[in-house]
Amino acid sequence: MPSSSSLPSDPGRPGPSSGLWRDADFRRLWIGQTASQLGEQGNLVVLPLLAVLTLGAGPGELGVLRAVGQAPVLLLSLCVGAWVDRWRTRTVMVVADGARALLMGAAATAGLLGCLGPASLPALAFTVGALSVFFDVAYQASLVRLVARDRLASGNSALEGSRSAAQFGGPALGGALVSLLSAPAAAAADALFFAVSCGAVGRIRRTESIPDHAADPPRIRRRILEGLRFVAGDGTLRTVCLASAAFQFSLAATMTVYLPFLPRELHLSGAFVGLALAAAGPGALLGSLLAARLPGRFGYGPVLVGAAVLGDGVFLCVPALRPSSAVTVPALLAVGFVSGLGGQLVNVAVMTVRQAVTPDGMQGRTAATITFVGMGSAPFGSLFGGFLGQRWGLRTSLLVTAAGMMMSPAVMAASPLARLGRVLPVSGDGPLTDTHVGSTATESTVSDLGTASRSLAPSRVRPLGTNPRARPPETFPRDAPGGRQPEADP
Repeated sequence: MPSSSSLPSDPGRPGPSSGLWRDADFRRLWIGQTASQLGEQGNLVVLPLLAVLTLGAGPGELGVLRAVGQAPVLLLSLCVGAWVDRWRTRTVMVVADGARALLMGAAATAGLLGCLGPASLPALAFTVGALSVFFDVAYQASLVRLVARDRLASGNSALEGSRSAAQFGGPALGGALVSLLSAPAAAAADALFFAVSCGAVGRIRRTESIPDHAADPPRIRRRILEGLRFVAGDGTLRTVCLASAAFQFSLAATMTVYLPFLPRELHLSGAFVGLALAAAGPGALLGSLLAARLPGRFGYGPVLVGAAVLGDGVFLCVPALRPSSAVTVPALLAVGFVSGLGGQLVNVAVMTVRQAVTPDGMQGRTAATITFVGMGSAPFGSLFGGFLGQRWGLRTSLLVTAAGMMMSPAVMAASPLARLGRVLPVSGDGPLTDTHVGSTATESTVSDLGTASRSLAPSRVRPLGTNPRARPPETFPRDAPGGRQPEADP
């Protein structure tokens, strides 16, 4: 296996002088990841509406359906991370999205024929959720196997931009298809998105370097513990993990109070509530574009801390708003936009740093560990926000939870992460040299991305260091360039 130090000079990978958008394999990866995210995010609306409109499900049943769909993140993330480190990420993504396409196609057919039963949708939600964990962990581990390390910021910027667009456009498209056609037709559209992703990722032709398979591979428990120890023992990754947990806990608490605060305290209609939430989309897209350039100009540490303070601290303005004020709606739109902008800057920058400091053989387990810790704190944050809302009222509780969101930038500011400059840290794969990420390496990608994603409109979600609702792509076998023969898929 070639060491990570060879990546920038690998003849099969685009180097600093080549634009990512001129690389056919990266374009295929980007298309596949975008289509997959549209299908995944659309499912967040389509499956509940399929339950309501086809089976007549009530609030209780919907709560169970959502919980079952979210359970695989906590149950499977660590195991999947250990497995992905031993598999080709292209293979994992192709199988996961091929299976999701078949399942959603079957659900659409059953819905049209009236064959869906009360137990079938929870089973479908769990299975699709489990496959989503496989795809998301693999896609986070994949980019470092496809591009040179000094292209990570540009690659993550492009991928996070499309993911953010899907988080906004996927549910909107799913809801529109349900309204215009039917819930089964919307499920069929999701199946089509997964099929497009499977086809695009499957056409990537570059050979993917994966760690050598030992004759007697360690047990899954040992591999999971190796991932946990690696994250806990690295100061940068430990900070990312703690900041992620702090952010997810505080964000869940804040959103639990924020959503009822808008209609009950500010007397906003459902349309204005949706508009306030949707404002994060354009901000996140702009954040994706800036994330390819700002770290090369100001350094990763200042960008991370500054963007986190901006994106999280803006919620402190909301409790001061009053109903029937001329500034209320514009202020909420500004809050959504700024939170999306800051959150996406952190997303891309922290993902690039995480990939740079992690050896190729630990990428899957590192992503899964941070996802597990970060997303695992969200349910407790929701309970805490609900408890405060009942005890102290919505306005006071929102002030407290919004202040709590400053814990994440405080953790980063007090750590070595805040002192990172324009030079990416390096992993322990081999005798790596520092990789400078400056404007020269990213300028063409930024301008290309601005053209490619001008029509997209994303949404805010920022699990630090992954993109639980977040993640990067990969490199793959088949006719390898440079005369290298592809290895057999496991």
